[in-house]
Amino acid sequence: MMVFAFPARARSTRYPIAERSIVALQADLASHRTNSRELVEAYLARIAQLDKHGPRINALIAINPHALADADARDAERRSGGAHGPLYGIPILLKDNIESRDPMPTTAGSLALAANMTLRDAPLVARLRAAGAIILGKTNLSEWANFRSTRSTSGWSAVGGFTRNPYALDRSACGSSAGSGAATAASLAAAAIGTETDGSITCPSAMNGLVGLKPTVGLVSRTHVVPISHSQDTPGPMARNVRDAAILLYAIAGSDPADPATIDADRHRTDYVTALDLQALSGKRIGVMRFAAGFNPEVDGLFAEALEQMRAAGATIVEISTFDSRLAKSAEGTVLAHEFRADLNVYLATTPSAVKTRTLAELIAFNRAHADSELRWFGQDQFEKAEATGGTADDAYTGALATAKAAAGPNGIDLMLAHDRLDALVAPTTGPAWKIDLIDGDHFGGGGAGGLAAIAGYPHLTVPMGLVKGLPVGLSFIGPAWSEARLLAFGFAYEQRTHKRRPPAYRKAIGPA
Repeated sequence: MMVFAFPARARSTRYPIAERSIVALQADLASHRTNSRELVEAYLARIAQLDKHGPRINALIAINPHALADADARDAERRSGGAHGPLYGIPILLKDNIESRDPMPTTAGSLALAANMTLRDAPLVARLRAAGAIILGKTNLSEWANFRSTRSTSGWSAVGGFTRNPYALDRSACGSSAGSGAATAASLAAAAIGTETDGSITCPSAMNGLVGLKPTVGLVSRTHVVPISHSQDTPGPMARNVRDAAILLYAIAGSDPADPATIDADRHRTDYVTALDLQALSGKRIGVMRFAAGFNPEVDGLFAEALEQMRAAGATIVEISTFDSRLAKSAEGTVLAHEFRADLNVYLATTPSAVKTRTLAELIAFNRAHADSELRWFGQDQFEKAEATGGTADDAYTGALATAKAAAGPNGIDLMLAHDRLDALVAPTTGPAWKIDLIDGDHFGGGGAGGLAAIAGYPHLTVPMGLVKGLPVGLSFIGPAWSEARLLAFGFAYEQRTHKRRPPAYRKAIGPA
């Protein structure tokens, strides 16, 4: 395991950062109750206390060596009257498949990318900086964003080791944005950016008691983000409340000439914060995806309670007949295998010369040569499957892509919404966190809410729905393309009515160890 650039100790401060929202932090900065240096020092002290000592959540891979200097610069700008916007001087974490110009490698959790010091900002990171945010560091992830093996253990990477769920340390933080989820839940930063191909923002958000938004594919640039699939990948915000998620989304959304999928992003980007509305559910028709539920009786009970809360808020709850998502999911596997080979080879060709693995084939060979580190817990069957494809030139790929998109979008989410004149779909996001299992890998129970949205490239919001034996579960809101503002408003109305989020307890285990 390799860990980069952690200070031995950080100076403790008296400023209380636990559970502080971006809005509260910004108000304290504006009133000079605190400053950005003190915020960074407070988060570093908390990282030392909870992440690297104490419960050892192990959510972070690297601390930005420039974080304190950047904080000083923000403080100087504030003193001169140059600070503007809700993110100004606020420390934010990045998942370690997102590049920044800071002296931190972008590893995707793999030792093969330990020298991937690109010193370039992903456009989404440049947007965060333009909004005044401070990049505090990089978070651990399921290695290669959980696309190496079908029997993987979420939250593990050869670079970062295991990330643990702060609600119960024997439980999974889910993946692949495990570190972003665990770190944000534990208040190791104000918020974090994750990435998703299918469930990698929404699952760790739900299991860590967070608000997570997987945006429409094309709302946020993927340039300089280690890829899996250009048809499904998207970065997105992970935060402790809906307003903070809306603030982050507004900062990172927008068109990027280097990413053709984002050509319409500027046209659809809006002020997601001003769109938040306590009465957003009133008069709306909300469809219940029972086929995505059924995790266990306690989750079902919390979901029934959530539906009653939405009814009380003025929504009409509409039951949707069973929907068969198997065609979309089957085609998705073919699409991801082909796109991963093509997209990763393009990305690796742009890395510095110090990175010696320049293709997926070379990466597979690297893992075999470093099996004690890289293949210690699970293999690379998905890598090998992807390498065996012909990439996106294959006819099999073209047909599978058309099938997947049609089955998930026009014949899936769009059809359900249109059939019953619905404003959004809801379901439990996923079940409670399972025990970390190094033998059999992850234990996803039930189908989960987000598969169709991921395949279609549509937005998916999860908000805290409650606790099952101390473990968080989430409520999902899903809509058509570019409906982020509406979904955030629905999530905000539900959140403010129920206040279901609870801070983590850092228990060693749930039940028998």
